[in-house]
Amino acid sequence: MLSRGIDDLEVVVVGAGAAGIGAATRLAATRVSFTVFEARGRVGGRAYTVADAPFPLDLGCGWLHSADRNPWTRIAAEAGFTIDRTLPAWSTQSFDLGFSAEDQAAFALASRRFHDRLEAISPNDSDCSAAELLEPDCRFNPLLNAVSSYVNGVELNLVSVQDSNRYSDTGVNWRVAEGYGTVVAAQAVGLPIRLNCPVTLIDLRGKRLAIETALGTVMGDAVILTVPTPVIAAQGIRFRPELTDKVSAASVLPLGLADKLVMTVEAPELVSMDGHLIGDSNKTATGSYHLRPFGRPLIEGFFGGRLAHELEAAGPGAFFDFAVAELVELFGSGIRARLRPLVETNWARDRFALGSYSYALPGHADARATLATPLDGRVFFAGEACSPHDFTTAHGAYLTGIEAADEAITLSPPGI
Repeated sequence: MLSRGIDDLEVVVVGAGAAGIGAATRLAATRVSFTVFEARGRVGGRAYTVADAPFPLDLGCGWLHSADRNPWTRIAAEAGFTIDRTLPAWSTQSFDLGFSAEDQAAFALASRRFHDRLEAISPNDSDCSAAELLEPDCRFNPLLNAVSSYVNGVELNLVSVQDSNRYSDTGVNWRVAEGYGTVVAAQAVGLPIRLNCPVTLIDLRGKRLAIETALGTVMGDAVILTVPTPVIAAQGIRFRPELTDKVSAASVLPLGLADKLVMTVEAPELVSMDGHLIGDSNKTATGSYHLRPFGRPLIEGFFGGRLAHELEAAGPGAFFDFAVAELVELFGSGIRARLRPLVETNWARDRFALGSYSYALPGHADARATLATPLDGRVFFAGEACSPHDFTTAHGAYLTGIEAADEAITLSPPGI
């Protein structure tokens, strides 16, 4: 390792989300000189826990998906965080409110059949949208689309079947009582991270890379770019010369939208602990409600796809008004006075995210590999959108960051 200052580095990491922290953690275990440049005033990116509320509130990722193999599970446990292994109640309707037991069973069957058709598509078959596999005139198609809006951030007509089938999930889902975002932020402690320092340009034309930041130009031998795909697609960070293949790949891997609303509920004994409700099982534009997570006097609403975009556009309070209307239909008018808004998200309006998590447009499942491929042994890409099997997740992002760091160490010129 050469003795270098902040303006002369071996590796520059752009972004301090889960991927950037993964890359930095790996680099910190070597003698490589590096710094992480983060545009926000905090670390974590789309992993974000609000700690100054009455309870830790995850406004970004909240579930340790595939928790039995998720590296954040081990990281959280080793750091002394509390892992809650309570099973999610996503497939249930508490008290059968507005969704009879018979209809729930019928929906479960329709969902199973839909996923059987999805999984029957061979890797060698041509790609299509998942909506093409819906059974015509099935009365549960709106609800299947609603579920897609939570899982993918968009409805099924925008989801690539081939990409969907590549997702790997063990089905084990846990939470962290102190917040997933808290775990991610704790992993960043001690790493060389410059906050409030956006990168605007990466110049590839010289023998070394010139990276323009809010602190001035930084020279580096390699760069690991971990920003969300809409930032690349919109050329929020410019390249000289332009990386048209990367911009094109990012453009067909947009971020879907999933927003959260957290409400306090008076007389919490009226709702079941860790229960679940679908607002209206007959609609796609409906919320998913987690009742009393961790036993707390809260209801967490989840809204995806077109509905989330519409509610964001409607302005502050729209998520709460929508949720109250749905919950009044289920519980009766008495619930209205017992609900108070605590916090809501607007991820599409967050200029450093522009959405929640990536999906591949039909016909473009291979764009993830295109985006993730290193360029000239000097430019490396990481983030959940680059993960072939764990996209949309914080652990997918983290693992791609580690992989990109390993590639940078291996492929970059001497000096690293």
